[in-house]
Amino acid sequence: MSKRILVVDDQEPLLSLLRMLLEDEGYKVSIMREGRGAFASVQENPPDLVILDLRLADASGADILESLRAHEGTAEIPVIIYTAAVLEAETMTNLINGNPMRYRNVAVLQKPFEQDALLERVRQMLTAPQPLQS
Repeated sequence: MSKRILVVDDQEPLLSLLRMLLEDEGYKVSIMREGRGAFASVQENPPDLVILDLRLADASGADILESLRAHEGTAEIPVIIYTAAVLEAETMTNLINGNPMRYRNVAVLQKPFEQDALLERVRQMLTAPQPLQS
C-alpha cells in the first residue's frame, strides 16, 4: 500500500512540483493550498507524512505544527517543515533540538532544497520506527 503524504503550501508551482516528484516515487499525494483547515484535514484523514511550508498566506505553519503535536491522534505523524527564511529555519531547528521528545519526528528543510535531499528525507521519515500507540 502506498504511503500517503499531505503537502500544505500556498505556492502553486511548488505544489505541482512536489506532487509530481512524490507521485513519481509511488506515494499517494494530497495537497492543500491553504493552511486554514490543514489540522482538521489531518485529524479526519491522517496521512503517513505531512510536508508543511512555514510561511502560508492564511496561517502559520508553526501554529499548525503545534496543533498537530498537541493532540493525541496527530502527535506522532511525521512532519517535514520547509522555509526559505533562514531565521525561521534556525528557530524551528532550535525548537526541535530543545524538546526532542515532542518533536522527535519533525524535520526542517531550508528552501531551496535539492529534490534528492527532499526524497531522502521523506524516505527517512516514513521508515523511521514509530512508537507503539496504546
